[in-house]
Amino acid sequence: MNIQINLDDKILDFVKAKSNQDIKNYIYDIVENVLVEQDIYADIVDVSIQSVTDAEIKDINKKYRNVDRATDVLSFPIFTMDELKNLNKTVKEIDLGDIFLCLDVIERQSIEYGTGIVREVLYMITHGMCHLTGHDHEIEEEKIKMRQLEEKVLNKVGVGRVNG
Repeated sequence: MNIQINLDDKILDFVKAKSNQDIKNYIYDIVENVLVEQDIYADIVDVSIQSVTDAEIKDINKKYRNVDRATDVLSFPIFTMDELKNLNKTVKEIDLGDIFLCLDVIERQSIEYGTGIVREVLYMITHGMCHLTGHDHEIEEEKIKMRQLEEKVLNKVGVGRVNG
C-alpha cells in the first residue's frame, strides 16, 4: 500500500520546535495502522492533513457543523464506513478526505491534559483518521469503539496512553 499524505510542514515544524521530535514516520504509521485495522486496502491511499488557525477552524466549524467555536480537529471524509467496506479490496487508488488540525487548541489541550505535544498531535491525527474511515462518537457505543481503535493504533506505533 502506497500512502500519500498531503502533510502540512507547519505541523512537523511546530512539533519539532516544541519537543525536538520528528513525527513524520509516526504519522505514516498511524495512517497505515488505521487502514489495516479497518481492513481498507488500495494500491494508493491519499489523505490530506493540514494546520489551521483558531479563527480558521472556528469558521470551518461554524460553516460545516453549525458550532461557533474553535476546536482541535475537524475531519471531512469522502466515504462512509459502509461505502468503504463495499469497495473492492483491489481498488487502485482511494482518497479518504481531509483532516484539519488547530495547533493552538491542541497545544492548550496538551498542557491541560498533561499529554505533551507529541502525544496530543498524534492522537488528533489518529482521531481524524478514524473519522475518515467512517467512525463517529455521537452514540456512546460508537464512541467506545472509536476510542478503543485510537488507543490500539497509538499503542502499536509506540505513543500509547499517558497517565494510565
